[in-house]
Amino acid sequence: MDKSIQDEFISTVSHEMRTPLTSIRGFSQTLLSSWDKLDEESKKKFVKIIEEQSNRLINLVENILTVSKMNADKPILREVGVNTSIQKVIQMLSMKYKDKQFVTHFNNHLPPARLDEDKFQQIMTNLIDNACKYSEIGKTVEITTAFANSDNILVSVKDEGVGIKKEDVAKVFDKFVRLENHLTSKTQGNGLGLYITKNLVESMSGRIWLQSGTDKGTIFNLEFPVYNQEEVLKCSQQS
Repeated sequence: MDKSIQDEFISTVSHEMRTPLTSIRGFSQTLLSSWDKLDEESKKKFVKIIEEQSNRLINLVENILTVSKMNADKPILREVGVNTSIQKVIQMLSMKYKDKQFVTHFNNHLPPARLDEDKFQQIMTNLIDNACKYSEIGKTVEITTAFANSDNILVSVKDEGVGIKKEDVAKVFDKFVRLENHLTSKTQGNGLGLYITKNLVESMSGRIWLQSGTDKGTIFNLEFPVYNQEEVLKCSQQS
């Protein structure tokens, strides 16, 4: 990493960490110094804020570690059934987002894709989690798999959320970018999820793009190569 980019990255990370750490310290000090003066409702509120900011900090650290390992941690490409792998992610997230509806449109005749399954599941978790976070209660998240062409598989995640302004679409995969909308203030995030997602997709010779518009929802599209034993051997020899 170029030194100027590295310095900018460290500076931004420091800024992102400062906010949750300041909140944790401030509310902890208030609880310690004024415990006997606070009512039960205030105590629970302060402890809840500490928990939320701690989770925000943990997510930030985990994402920073992922970013730092991305170049060194090469994907292990194997045969992966995308439908089965995505279903595991939906099963996990459906417990977290009980107020959302998950609809799948799976092509059951797809061949295996050439993927690192752990990385693919991280990608799908990021995209589906985002679709849930930025949609109102009761909205539907649709996940579709299909043939892009004879050599590639298409995966799409569609939400009924607030959408992304046309002028902001180009920014969504940049580091530490959080687009402003009325749901942003209600959700935790550090602007690294989609940056990591794009890099993981490209590390497996895939591509990602999106379609969106204000109040029209968003569709994230992924394209990955079909598994081919010769190509896998070729990639492993080059790495």
